[in-house]
Amino acid sequence: MSGRFKKLNFWIRRKSHLPLIILGSLVVMLLFFNDETSMALNMKYEKEINKLSLEIKECKDSANFYRQQREAIIHDSEDLEHLARERFHMQRPTEDVYILK
Repeated sequence: MSGRFKKLNFWIRRKSHLPLIILGSLVVMLLFFNDETSMALNMKYEKEINKLSLEIKECKDSANFYRQQREAIIHDSEDLEHLARERFHMQRPTEDVYILK
């Protein structure tokens, strides 16, 4: 019996890298195939975050545009008149208006 244990002990010492390989492959499998920590899921979430960040940037840009337009209308009556005439297709008596479609 002790001869068997010696052979087994010798074999385990020679193949000591085997448990490390098994443990490493287990960790890799957990990273790629576990639902909560899946690399594919993380990449999907990262793409979604990037897409939403771009959407936030576009919304901020349009909000700034409309904020500037509102400020211009509030502080300058000529811009207000221009906007009203443009929106309601009105004209001054000395103006020619061309509507392009």
